[in-house]
Amino acid sequence: MSSISQVKTVCGYCGTGCGLILEVEDNKIVKIRGDKEAPVNKGQTCVKGAFAYQYVHAPKRLNTPLIRKAGKLVKATWDEAYEYIASHLTSIKRDFGPEAISMFACARTTNESNYVTQKFMRTAIGSNNIDGCNRT
Repeated sequence: MSSISQVKTVCGYCGTGCGLILEVEDNKIVKIRGDKEAPVNKGQTCVKGAFAYQYVHAPKRLNTPLIRKAGKLVKATWDEAYEYIASHLTSIKRDFGPEAISMFACARTTNESNYVTQKFMRTAIGSNNIDGCNRT
């Protein structure tokens, strides 16, 4: 017999930061509701926050890196993918300068993730070319 556990979290669909309570059964989200104790949304949710969670368990969701080889995407190891990214960014920076590289941050991720994104661009790459979807 399975039991349903409740997990408090913050919605990742926009930068508002609504509090959610996930109902989890057999390690799968089965329902989402607003957290009435959350000061931002006081238990209310938008349609995405309440119902757009099936993608988490979608069978076609990517769970391994893909690298294009000979025109086709093929599975790669994480080490191979990181090496591919690092070598290509290094060559672009060397050949065209740091201003040739930009990064798109996201309001749907954590503040910590966005902080690391801008820090990486400014320190490792040497560019202020950072934008995001925070205006939408």
